[in-house]
This record gives sequence, structure tokens and C-alpha cells, in this order.
Amino acid sequence: MFKNLVVPAIFDDINDPEMIPYFSVEEQGNEKNKIEIPDNLPILALKNTILFPGVVIPITVGRSKSVEAVNVAYKSTKLIVVFSQKEIAVESPKLEDLFSIGTVARVIKILKMPDGTTTAILQGVAKAKLISLIKEDPYLEGAIEELTIKEDTSVEFKARISSIKDMAKRIIELSPQIPAEASVMLENINKESFLLNFIASNLNISMIEKQKILEIIDNSEIAEA
Repeated sequence: MFKNLVVPAIFDDINDPEMIPYFSVEEQGNEKNKIEIPDNLPILALKNTILFPGVVIPITVGRSKSVEAVNVAYKSTKLIVVFSQKEIAVESPKLEDLFSIGTVARVIKILKMPDGTTTAILQGVAKAKLISLIKEDPYLEGAIEELTIKEDTSVEFKARISSIKDMAKRIIELSPQIPAEASVMLENINKESFLLNFIASNLNISMIEKQKILEIIDNSEIAEA
């Protein structure tokens, strides 16, 4: 899948700003930053993107329930859980309209834009499964279960990761449409799961295909995808 690395698509709950996903590199593998994830969290339903753990992206929040969910999260735990919609035409998603696997995210900042819209800067924290909806108004809230990622420490996996990183570097160097910052970010990623998530975020594949990658909890399987 890694041969498809290109400039990312648009990231929002409506349709707005273009910005390459990036990482807070200093947090890689830092146990001091381990977050206690509650069993229940506000839900942000996205129409056209997948948020991966570790990735930082801006989301233009348009729907009233989404704005409320982001504000509630920011004023409390700073945590929200993001699930993508199966159909982007659905304006008021319910349980059956959302993919069951998503990403718990930290709301880093909320920006009120000059045109009256709200942009939230989110950083993925961990993969999570949606168990049930416990509230639908004035915002979505769900019962979730954090998913544990299966790490691979084998020599074979390390070699595969090194090969994937080298391939990604070459693609970035040969692709003028990819911002130079992507190469810098890639060079500074030293944790395998961060690398795989960063590359998956930038693949030139459909949202459905990215969702399938998100649902894999074994890093060796992701590397082989």
C-alpha cells in the first residue's frame, strides 16, 4: 500500500481546509504522556476522512452536534472519540451510520474562524471500538473500549519497517506536489506504529481502504498490507 503515498485529502466534518497530517514527534513512546481514557466520551462524526493515532489534523466542524461535542470535550477531559461515517450524505448519524472502530483524540485547540466556522486541532491518541451510543442530544456520546495494538519486535519486522521508510523517502523526494515538511516529519519518526500511521494517513487510497487499515490492530499486518 505504501507506493500510493501522496498529498493527503481534505480533513473535516464538512468540507474545508487542506493540510498535511503531522505528528507531535516529541511524544513518541513517552510513557509520561500516557492518557487515561474514560469509558464514555463525546463523539465527533467525520464525513470524509480517517484519523489515525498520533496524527495531528485540523477539522472544520460544521454541524451543531459536532461543535457541541468538541466544546464539551475541550472544557472537560480534552478528549473526544472520532468515528467516520459510512455514508457522507447522512446529516444526523446514529450508531448504525458510524464505523465501529475509530480513534480517541486530544482536542489541542479550538479556533473561531473569521467566517464564523469552528476549526478543532485534533491529535489521535489510541484506537477505540464503539460499544453503544449513550446520548444523541445535544451531542453524540458513546461507550467505548480502547484497543491494544499488537507490537512486533522481530528482526524481520524491523527490516520491513526500514524498507518502508526508505521507500516513503524516495516517493517524497520524487513527488513535487508533496510538501518538503513531509520528509522532515518522516525522518523524525522513530516509533514503528507512528511511522505506519503517518504513512497510512497520506496514502492515495479511499476512505474505506483507510478505515480497513485503522481496524487492524497488529502492526506486522499493517506493514504487510
